[in-house]
Amino acid sequence: MEFWQSFEPDAGAEGPLVDRYPAAMPDGSHLILPLRDYGDVGVAGFIANQAAIAVAKRIGIWMAEAARPLGAEVVVGMPTLGQVFAPIVAEALGQENWVAPGWSRKRWYDETLSVPASSSTAPGERRLWLDPRILARLAGKRALLVDDVISTGSSALAGVALLERAGVRPAGLLVAMAQGDRWRAAWPADIPVRAAFATPLFARTPAGWVPRPGTAPLDLCPLIHRRDAA
Repeated sequence: MEFWQSFEPDAGAEGPLVDRYPAAMPDGSHLILPLRDYGDVGVAGFIANQAAIAVAKRIGIWMAEAARPLGAEVVVGMPTLGQVFAPIVAEALGQENWVAPGWSRKRWYDETLSVPASSSTAPGERRLWLDPRILARLAGKRALLVDDVISTGSSALAGVALLERAGVRPAGLLVAMAQGDRWRAAWPADIPVRAAFATPLFARTPAGWVPRPGTAPLDLCPLIHRRDAA
């Protein structure tokens, strides 16, 4: 099966599950995600730059609506997959441009505007860079950090650290998917997190994977809460 290409009706999410999970979306549809074995835990996967364009656009609009109350004045898109959504979110929030950190150093970059970074899917350490010529877009602004997924929190925390090098404390983190709750313990209490949708962690059983109760951070998904309360 080719994942992330369309939204589907509910396909049964209680489990046991074998290789896929139907994640609930704000409009009541479902996005079928592959299940991945991380050893002691299973997770639902989402690779944004492999998703259908229409899927990415709709999720980006939901993200913008979820983050609108945060009052962001500039969007900072985390490379690589957060930058699928950053321009969609920025445009939906009425902004003319956005800020794009990167993994490669250009000749005019300053070492002081870089931090080490890793993620759950790319654990090898590399450096995250910010172009000094774009600092004016951040100066005195409420910055919204945008990423595709928060899982362990390591890449998002690198984004926070990079913005602090530029003298900016993010007004919030916005993600497409909150993947379980492993990141919560280390996350700064003063930076709110919002998501378009959330998925639980999964436990292995002889019959397949089952969602771990209470691990899907649906409290971060205001559009889903609003739908459920209607």
